[in-house]
Amino acid sequence: MTRADLSALFPILILALGSTGVLLLGAWWPRRSRLVLLGTAIALAAAAAAAFHTPPVAEITRMYGAGPFARFFTALWSLTAAITLLLSVRYAHERRFAGGEYTALILFAAAGMALLSSATSLVGFFLGLEAFTLVLYILIAFHKDDPQGAEAGLKYLVLGAVATGFLAFGIALVYTSSGTFHLPEAMAGIASGAQMRPIGLLGWGMLLVVIGFKVSLVPFHLWTPDVYQGSPAPVTGILSTGSKGAVFAALITVLAGMPARGDLAPLLWALAALSMVFGTLAALNQENIKRMLAYSSVVHMGYTLLALLAGGASGNRAVALYLVAYSVANLGAFGVIASLSGPKGEPQNLDDFHGIGWRFPFRCAVLAVFLFSLAGIPPTIGFVGKFAIFRAAIEAGYGWLAVLGILASLVSLYYYLRVIVYMFMTYECEVEHARGGASEHTALAICLAATLALGMFPGPLLDLIGLIIP
Repeated sequence: MTRADLSALFPILILALGSTGVLLLGAWWPRRSRLVLLGTAIALAAAAAAAFHTPPVAEITRMYGAGPFARFFTALWSLTAAITLLLSVRYAHERRFAGGEYTALILFAAAGMALLSSATSLVGFFLGLEAFTLVLYILIAFHKDDPQGAEAGLKYLVLGAVATGFLAFGIALVYTSSGTFHLPEAMAGIASGAQMRPIGLLGWGMLLVVIGFKVSLVPFHLWTPDVYQGSPAPVTGILSTGSKGAVFAALITVLAGMPARGDLAPLLWALAALSMVFGTLAALNQENIKRMLAYSSVVHMGYTLLALLAGGASGNRAVALYLVAYSVANLGAFGVIASLSGPKGEPQNLDDFHGIGWRFPFRCAVLAVFLFSLAGIPPTIGFVGKFAIFRAAIEAGYGWLAVLGILASLVSLYYYLRVIVYMFMTYECEVEHARGGASEHTALAICLAATLALGMFPGPLLDLIGLIIP
């Protein structure tokens, strides 16, 4: 690896080396809150480096890209990690999390997500995906005194191990068919004329199983509600946003060089339709908010897959825009749950939110805005993202699938508005919640500002996405 390659890896090196440094520092300086804040500073430094440091090369050892596309998502996942750590300061202190280990794992997860989004080879795809997946196995079960966390971690570990096997076999079959790991040549090599070779098609089938599991597409979504419910709320936030968004960002690169993607279209169509329909129906009767957000994430991944299926510049831009919109709103929603939680646990059931809107107006108001954004109501960024997706789908000829998505979005209003009704439609509040810390309020204010500002003035973000995805 040359000096130019190291320079191109500078933002990810900040995350990886910062993670190692925090881990070592935590061994002899057990100041939990300060270590978490130090991790926040490291993540912000990585985001700034990705935004302002121009790398001297466009690709690193034919495994990872270093262009504007890779830098955009490296900055996005670094900011996601920074907000997650801000939401964790009081949460980690009250549960006596080991500050060094917890902070290091969040930073390392962000590094893995950045690597996956930047992958330009199948080996880079494998390493990036497994890097943050291994970290999530630990983070999901990080609260040792919570039996639900241990159960969630075990479920994710077992199913994740099976997915890793499918990933390895899928990559091996694609390599057998194409003779290369480099994505542009590999995707072109698995096609013979206008059709995919049988071995390449079988390899893609295995890769789709892994992708479906990682992003919770129906029928590979069964782990999602249990893991969301059992994980610490800040961890659920980064699990539901960064880990899934990194996979979709990588898929933009993977599918861009694929001449015979039409062979996959019926399968992607079915996965998107099933995810939007079954996720919506399952979310309707959930009494647990984390489980409701889990099923709603299945629906949102169906929307994102719809944009990916549409393809082209319009579809790929819609994917990138929606990843930003979904990350901001969903991270904020789980941030509100984390800020209301105390040493005895998290408020998860709808009854826990009964009337709290008048006792905690700021946090309940911002939760309402995040839910409006997830529902696609203007003037939030969620509305702009959904509009871009459905427009790209209709332009690409997937009108009926877009209609299905619009209907799913209309039905979703019921389960999002239901939470808001519980918070504000009564003055009676018998449940005590934490007042939240300054760092949590700061993180929520950032997410709120991004949700509204990008919804009312989306032009700069759209222009930026237009530059990274021409």
